[in-house]
Amino acid sequence: MIGVGKIKQYSNVLDKPLAKGKQEVSLSAFAFLFSELVQYNQTQVDNIAELERRLEDAGYAVGARVLELLCHRDKGNRRETRLLGILSFVHSTVWKVLFGKVADSLEKGTEHEDEYMISEKELLVNRFISIPKDMGTFNCGAFVAGIVRGVLDSAGFPAVVTAHFVPMEGQQRPRTTILIKFAEEVLRREARLG
Repeated sequence: MIGVGKIKQYSNVLDKPLAKGKQEVSLSAFAFLFSELVQYNQTQVDNIAELERRLEDAGYAVGARVLELLCHRDKGNRRETRLLGILSFVHSTVWKVLFGKVADSLEKGTEHEDEYMISEKELLVNRFISIPKDMGTFNCGAFVAGIVRGVLDSAGFPAVVTAHFVPMEGQQRPRTTILIKFAEEVLRREARLG
């Protein structure tokens, strides 16, 4: 018989090998699901800061799982041990898996040695969300900040990660900057490693 071969049977879905290749999710499906996540959490809180914290917590869980998946798939269970290595990993590999492209920029803060910034002109999670005037400074980028914090914490680089809008001259919409402020222990460890 042509085209008939052995098909391996798996007793458990967890025994199946992870699929290789490009795995994509429909943009409209993601936008709908994310909008529902925001709306659900909005009904559970009293202020914008609490809503952003809840979105960050949801993102944190995603980030921890993304790190495990990418280390298993792409790096043969190896993890980055250097500060610049993990930042580059987040800026390029993680961003590309999540958003289909490398982040627009990765910069070191000029005022503080422990701060780094990942900037995106039009962050996907802010693209399809309209913010009412009464919610003023609400930034859905808190979800992405949570993802970044989840990746960094799980990799052993604890940090405070926040999302900020930064106005751009000549642009209608501001860019989103993910500000990463590493814990003092990370900087001490990096100094020891030289």
